[in-house]
Amino acid sequence: CLTDPDMSDERIELTKPISLIYIIDDIFDVYGTIEELTLFTEAVNKWDFAALEQLPEYMKICFKALYDITNEISNKIHQKHGWNPIDALRKTWASLCNAFLVEAKWFASGHSPRSEEYLENAVISSGVHVVLVHTFFLLGQRVTKETEDLVDNLPGIISSPATILRLWDDLGSAMDESQEGRDGSYIDYYVKEHQGCSIKEAREKVVSMIAAAWKLLNKECLSPNPFPAAFTRASLNIARMVPLLYNYDDNHCLPSFQEHLKSVLYESVSL
Repeated sequence: CLTDPDMSDERIELTKPISLIYIIDDIFDVYGTIEELTLFTEAVNKWDFAALEQLPEYMKICFKALYDITNEISNKIHQKHGWNPIDALRKTWASLCNAFLVEAKWFASGHSPRSEEYLENAVISSGVHVVLVHTFFLLGQRVTKETEDLVDNLPGIISSPATILRLWDDLGSAMDESQEGRDGSYIDYYVKEHQGCSIKEAREKVVSMIAAAWKLLNKECLSPNPFPAAFTRASLNIARMVPLLYNYDDNHCLPSFQEHLKSVLYESVSL
């Protein structure tokens, strides 16, 4: 999402919260009990080690990594741009864990939410908000109390790519994962909610919703907004990457994606 050649430091820093999102997602989807996950979420909300006393060691290690990395990134941003975003970053992690916990409780209790209730929570649990809030502060442009409040409240420029990612994922890539997690799916909940609706019809509904989210994102990007152009491009690039990342064939990885990986990691660049 950050394609400028001069942004190598920002790309390195951004990989850290992205990695943590996946780690914490696995803790909620696969490993933790509801009691443990509730205590872990409480610790993240309070940003306090005291709530970790009775948790397993791996959760303590994860929270310490989250705590240290978030403080480290905040300090670097403060030194480079003169603005300390620690409170905003803490809030994004709290909102993510709160959303993960809602999904875990749904699964544990056997509750089947309405499709729109699921999506409202899933847009947050996608982790896109966490990524883009970190991106906003790492870029360090037009950072004011007003824009900080805006990014904290899930504006369309953040919620649209989050919706696109979540719905693309729910079109089927989740079924290809090798883990037995506790993820729901908009398609599953929509079919349960609408008697007589087929999977095919539900998928068509999701495709139309993705198109609507794209229209909203394009409007956000093309209309005047208080965000810097680099942040707008980052949001747009995340949405553009989604079909590549979340569209699998029977071998789990599309040939085009494999070509991109080889190009980035292995092939030399001739000038």
